[in-house]
Amino acid sequence: MSQNMRNFAGDFGHRLMTPEEFYQLKAFARQDGALLSVLWIGSFACYILGIATPMLGTVALFLILVSPFFAANRLRHFRDGAREGVISFLRGYAYTALTFFYAALLLAAAMYVYFTFIDNGYLLSTINQFLSTKEGKQLLELYGMADEMQANMKALAALRPIDYAVNMLSINITIGLVLGLPIAAVMQRSGLRPSEK
Repeated sequence: MSQNMRNFAGDFGHRLMTPEEFYQLKAFARQDGALLSVLWIGSFACYILGIATPMLGTVALFLILVSPFFAANRLRHFRDGAREGVISFLRGYAYTALTFFYAALLLAAAMYVYFTFIDNGYLLSTINQFLSTKEGKQLLELYGMADEMQANMKALAALRPIDYAVNMLSINITIGLVLGLPIAAVMQRSGLRPSEK
């Protein structure tokens, strides 16, 4: 079966990855996933603190919006440094998807630790404090969401720390699979490396 698949892939002009190249791809993706997770964990911390300080909420949003560009830059470093300036779309996509996967694992672990040992109800109490202010009540009435918000707050209160972590893990992996397509398309470079000429 392996030989048949090797022949099939060769029919489309794709050179299969050697085990060493696959280990290299995973190793670089793990390192860059750790770097991306630092960005995401910083964004999460700014989001939590930004509930009380709006400027930090803006920083959290900025860090999230920078993430795809950061991932593309790390793919460029991998392509130019480890791959001698050449990377196929599929290899670039695999690298980007793995980078997001590793970052998502680390962010989920950080969120689990936060909600298990640090939060102690801070997030929900801060949101409830805002909703009980005059401005919060007016906002809910303006959009007609008072009953819906109460139901949502009850649902949030019922979530366990693992629920937050797994939810964020699945969201970020999905985002990585989707964003990996344009990132890999933009960063792909074809041509023979010097060792293949």
